[in-house]
Amino acid sequence: MEITIPTGVKGKEELLVTFEDTAARYGSGLVEVYATPAFVALMENTCLTSVLPYLPEGFGTVGIKVELSHSKATPIGMKVTCESTLVEVDRRRLVFECVGYDEKGEIGRGRHERFIIDTKKFMEKL
Repeated sequence: MEITIPTGVKGKEELLVTFEDTAARYGSGLVEVYATPAFVALMENTCLTSVLPYLPEGFGTVGIKVELSHSKATPIGMKVTCESTLVEVDRRRLVFECVGYDEKGEIGRGRHERFIIDTKKFMEKL
């Protein structure tokens, strides 16, 4: 099945940082600031939701690669926003550029790759 997703598709997701999103909670650090693993999850979710409207029923995407620079700490109670842009489509491989912000400015940026899957076939192979 041919699936067409145009480059340039944009996504945007936001969250309010809680203790559950912190390095102390994730175990990736000892301080109560927005965790890099939480940033990765937000980045993946932003990319996923941006392309879902283009996928036929029964199809989804899975993350296959993340490159991220998390350059600024964000405290509990502050809003974090991730914006993504689809910059490359190579058959079923999708490449996104992402930027994260909190209420004071940029907190990081990176690239993320996802692969389009037929969910049923994917799960049957596990």
